[in-house]
Amino acid sequence: MTVIYPSPIFGPVHSRRLGVSLGINLMPADGKLCTFNCIYCECGFNEDFRPKLPRPTREEVRSALEACLQDMRQNGPAPDVLTFAGNGEPTAHPHFPEIIDDTLALRDRYFPRAKVSVLSNSTFIHKPAVFDALDRVDNNILKLDTVDEEYIRTLDRPTGHYSVEAVIERMKAFRGRCIIQTMFLKGGYLGRDMDNTGDRFVLPWLERVKEVSPRQVMIYTIDRETPDHDLRKATREELDRIGDLVRRAGIEVSVSY
Repeated sequence: MTVIYPSPIFGPVHSRRLGVSLGINLMPADGKLCTFNCIYCECGFNEDFRPKLPRPTREEVRSALEACLQDMRQNGPAPDVLTFAGNGEPTAHPHFPEIIDDTLALRDRYFPRAKVSVLSNSTFIHKPAVFDALDRVDNNILKLDTVDEEYIRTLDRPTGHYSVEAVIERMKAFRGRCIIQTMFLKGGYLGRDMDNTGDRFVLPWLERVKEVSPRQVMIYTIDRETPDHDLRKATREELDRIGDLVRRAGIEVSVSY
């Protein structure tokens, strides 16, 4: 079933990777707005869920977040993380840097031990203000599903200009203050084999990951229903093999099955 998240706050939910996570959705509450149109996205294809509502304003996000944090401080549970995710790319919000400022201030006031995480597809990290905002959060989680440009155009389907080389160069500029998140899957799409678990995809990806030198790599596979039904989960054995390669390269890795 397709998931369209409330806006601007949802959860808390239990994240496979992050613990008790309070979601912050900077996209409209009635549809999806993203610079990728991934064939595995739990929110469905962009064209099937076009929103009519606007994005929440900076003030709407700040006041809704503060109200929720006040309630959680009074009634629980305490969040492990405040996570920017939801119905599309959070860094596409025109006031993303200012919203990060507000969120860090509210976190410090109500739950100073909580981490602030951003799940980003990396399409706006060339913008200095977005780059600086991501550099300030605890978990700057950047997508890099493969380094094969043609495969990215079939799997992630960027909606505008996208250069994997440019993205990797900007990732390097974080000087290790980032986490790379990679989706591994199997199956097919429009008659094409989409399995990216073999050495043909994994070894070139690993070489570029080593260049970026992130503080962690998050490897995961499909967890919920996808809009294209010919895709399948990568196996535990395949994910563990890839995780071992990353570990042997001296990089911390988490694997979600």
